[in-house]
Amino acid sequence: MRFEGKTAVITGGSSGIGRASVELFLREGATVVMGDIDETEGTAMMAALGESLLFKKSDVTREADIKALMDYAAEQTGGIDIVFNNAGAGGPRAPIDEISGDDWDFAMALLLKSVAMGIRHAAPHLKKRGGGAIVNTASICAFQAGYGPIAYSTAKAGVLHLTKVAAAELAQCKIRVNAICPGFIQTNIFAATVGANKEETQEINTFLGQAAAAVQPVARPGVPNDIAEAAAYLASDAAGFVTGTHLLVDGGLLVGTRGSWDPETPGMLDAILPEHLR
Repeated sequence: MRFEGKTAVITGGSSGIGRASVELFLREGATVVMGDIDETEGTAMMAALGESLLFKKSDVTREADIKALMDYAAEQTGGIDIVFNNAGAGGPRAPIDEISGDDWDFAMALLLKSVAMGIRHAAPHLKKRGGGAIVNTASICAFQAGYGPIAYSTAKAGVLHLTKVAAAELAQCKIRVNAICPGFIQTNIFAATVGANKEETQEINTFLGQAAAAVQPVARPGVPNDIAEAAAYLASDAAGFVTGTHLLVDGGLLVGTRGSWDPETPGMLDAILPEHLR
């Protein structure tokens, strides 16, 4: 019961990583206030998961909604101890030579500004509690090209630097700020990015699961609970000496090229040097 007596605000809680986190934090004793744009699912989750879960419809691209969510959580529960800025989506897929300014602005609002404003409007409530923990969802896309659309990747890189700077500014208030960088996790975010229907979504998720062994050292797909457990650690007292950093949860995807971990695949020198020079 790591979070007994504590209030956690989780955005994007109606599906995927957010839902797994809501359920885990509840099991660990927290009162959870969930923000999400999906009012139908949010209401259904309150009915299913019990009185320790509160829901408020929130569009994180709107600063007023974020402030209202934080204020609601504090008013209903007496304060806020933990915030998981998780809400997001794949966003526009156009490359840099095609993306519109409006699409770029939308991606930044959804993926970066929402995190900044989540911190902004949670911090006063955390200060009143004498401190707390903020966790932000970034991505492996923040580190190199090839893992996501350019707007998404740029926004997630911004989340990493925002996390570091916010951690420095809020340290005097005993507020820790950290980020999680998920790899390929079996959620519907990939299918939603390409506009897949329900049947196609199932097919995409199955494919991602099967492909895991071919692209990363840990030969299984990531699942939402992998990220929920990371969020719970960073939000807990066990991480009391951890702030301003990020935690990769990617099955080793970024450890190196395939040749660095697969003995059947030639390493870089093996691939480029003639046999007599290896």
